[in-house]
Amino acid sequence: MAELNKELNKELNKELNKNFGQKLNEEQLEQLAIDLDGVKAKAMEQVGSTDERYIKKVVRQQRSLEIAGRICLVLGFMSLYFWGVGVLLLSASKILDNMEIGHNVLHGQYDWMNDPTLNSQTFEWDNACSSESWKRVHNYEHHTYTNIVGKDRDFGYGLLRLSDDFSWRLRNTWQFGTYLVLSTLFQWGIAFHEMAGERVFFGKKKAGRTSHVDVEQLKKVFYSKSTRQILKDYVIFPLLAGPFFVMVLLGNLAANLLRNFWTSTIIFCGHFPTEVYTFTEKECEDESRGHWYYRQILGSANLTGPKWFHILTGHLSCQVEHHLFPEVPAHRYVAMSKEVQVIAAKYGIAYNTGSFFSQYASVVQRVIYFSFPVGKVTGKKAALYPRF
Repeated sequence: MAELNKELNKELNKELNKNFGQKLNEEQLEQLAIDLDGVKAKAMEQVGSTDERYIKKVVRQQRSLEIAGRICLVLGFMSLYFWGVGVLLLSASKILDNMEIGHNVLHGQYDWMNDPTLNSQTFEWDNACSSESWKRVHNYEHHTYTNIVGKDRDFGYGLLRLSDDFSWRLRNTWQFGTYLVLSTLFQWGIAFHEMAGERVFFGKKKAGRTSHVDVEQLKKVFYSKSTRQILKDYVIFPLLAGPFFVMVLLGNLAANLLRNFWTSTIIFCGHFPTEVYTFTEKECEDESRGHWYYRQILGSANLTGPKWFHILTGHLSCQVEHHLFPEVPAHRYVAMSKEVQVIAAKYGIAYNTGSFFSQYASVVQRVIYFSFPVGKVTGKKAALYPRF
């Protein structure tokens, strides 16, 4: 019986994937939209008290970690062990604040609760990037134009060449070093992202780029938020520690660095592994909802792991589902991913998923590969760096 089931599954997979890799026609795209809309509707029908209890529990855990971490940093004068534990606890607190709480709250996933502390219009996170800037560049631009070269400013963050859509420049030679610097200072890179894109400090805006945000207002918000972050982490909390000023200051710095490395790595693993597609503006003109869904699956990648891992990633380990359903409470993505994978197989759509280490290795591979002056990618390499 087991052998028979194995053969049946084999034949089923063969049938599901007989058109694997072929572009979907309009009829298929329309049906894809119906199928995925159904997955979203089913999830949203279940949203309620369970989600409220979940997010409030995470908030309590985040606050407890922060308090415990700051106490341990001060106790570091007794032993470096306490200081190290304090750094880990505080960094975990910052990761939860930014990923599972901040990122998801700012997507409006919990607006229905009418809780001002968990509402996308009033929430501010422990990050140098202002929530308003993040919502403009990430929630709107990135999620609308995912991986459309020239429209999605998150593709390479304007610093890295990650596909053959961009001409090689001398600075790309050392872009792996640039990537490491970006990861180290990630919260500041994100904070400056919109400013750089609007050429705020470069004399003029990039050709074709328009913004409804006043340049002076951008500067004001950037300086205001970044100043508050610097004062909080490197002046106020260290001063409160009195004679342990330096120990707390260094602990805050270390916690911020760990948070930066983690968030950067998770975000890169969800967007830039090999086999993630890029698109041109022309290919996505007047796209249907089905085509938008299609693009989100092809332009994203998932990570496998245990429950605690998904929580620490803000459930961006399910980047495919997040790009498909950004309004759905993220802790539901793991369950939804099983349904999405079945639908992807039904239409022969590549569903990119793998372990943390395999996906990260492929990100590094991509960064290094395009640091060389390679032209248009063809042959076997085209399967690793596909164009739509």
